[in-house]
Amino acid sequence: MAWRSLRPHFLKVRLDMNCKSKVLVLSIHILALVALTASAFAQEIISADDAAKFIGQRKTVCGTVASANYATRSKGQPTFLNLDKPYPHQVFTVLIWGSDRRKFEKPPEELSGKEICVTGVIQSYRGHPEIIVKEPSQIKIR
Repeated sequence: MAWRSLRPHFLKVRLDMNCKSKVLVLSIHILALVALTASAFAQEIISADDAAKFIGQRKTVCGTVASANYATRSKGQPTFLNLDKPYPHQVFTVLIWGSDRRKFEKPPEELSGKEICVTGVIQSYRGHPEIIVKEPSQIKIR
């Protein structure tokens, strides 16, 4: 009779341990998934000098805005932010089309002289690496 009264309690303890094990395993899986997701979204930071090695890849490129030009009379009214060396000897260019300028609180050329990081797919235009920026969130001031 004493065994029967202990049996349900024993099963409950066993069930609780089984649930705790499942929760622990599930928690480990969730943490691993979060870590993998975070590393997948983390961008490798590279210098403007190294950008040409990563054409076609999504990277974060950092450098100092050496020259900035809002070409109001050019087709598409582009803004060019040239990193590390001014045009025409630029190392890397950040291009913002005129249609995207209104998304910025301040004119992008005000970044001249500042160290920035820009995230996006690196493209090549006439042998020079560039990132086309469509959103202000792609540019961070260091």
